[in-house]
Amino acid sequence: MKKIMLGLMAIPAFCLSVSAQTKLFDGKTTKGWHTYLKKEVVGWKVVDGALQLDPKAAEGHGDLVTDGEYENYELTLEWNISKEGNSGIIFGVHEDPQFGATYLTGMEMQVLDNKDAEDNKKANHLAGSLYDMIAPSKDVCKPAGEWNKVKLRKKDGQLTFWLNGTQIVDVKMGSEEWNKALADSKFKNWKGFAQYPKGHIALQDHGHLVSYRNIKLKEL
Repeated sequence: MKKIMLGLMAIPAFCLSVSAQTKLFDGKTTKGWHTYLKKEVVGWKVVDGALQLDPKAAEGHGDLVTDGEYENYELTLEWNISKEGNSGIIFGVHEDPQFGATYLTGMEMQVLDNKDAEDNKKANHLAGSLYDMIAPSKDVCKPAGEWNKVKLRKKDGQLTFWLNGTQIVDVKMGSEEWNKALADSKFKNWKGFAQYPKGHIALQDHGHLVSYRNIKLKEL
């Protein structure tokens, strides 16, 4: 018994502090998610191991949000958008009836068919952008119908986005760059926007067929 205890004591402290990656989606059910401002999931279902929105499937559908709230983390997932499609990964969402939509409080990493979507005219509206604020440094988005890999890191206000292995956005909330981007955006006078350090993560219902899979989170 003494040897076992000594062995445990010998484990370096940094090993004990490593945060494990958690699956936010089990690949089989919608457990852990709900439609924004509702108790249940509406319009989203699991198809071939992915959370899929079919906007024609049900009335009353909307953005899908995590039951849990998170502050500092790395989020990884894959998305697949239909031709002309538009969606988004919205984070820092404060769920409250006074805010009728997730994007009124949450920031968005854009999900888009860059080639054919209507909202492809501005660089900071393209896939991977911090929507309407910071354009991706490179267009590394795959065509509609193909899977794109995301890593989104939020740590003490530092936002870093990767798409398909390439870092494309890196900005500090409250910095000069951030303040200028915010002042030039449609969010500049929105009282709740980006004001909640801890919040839900949402998958946006923008009226197009979209799928998300391999959704994992590591708290930092």
